[in-house]
Amino acid sequence: MEIETKKVILAVITLKPELVAGGGAPVFIAANREEQEKVAFYLSRIMDAMVHDLDNGVMVIVGH
Repeated sequence: MEIETKKVILAVITLKPELVAGGGAPVFIAANREEQEKVAFYLSRIMDAMVHDLDNGVMVIVGH
């Protein structure tokens, strides 16, 4: 039996809303890097998921 893992973007936390196109995940706009990291940390804990920093002012929460 094969087990398939599905990776899904659950949320986006951004400092630059102009970089985030529409999609299926909720988008959180942070005022600064500190707030962005805090929101990403809390959401990842709540969703039992991982934070990935795209190094362009955007972080994504991905369910693995």
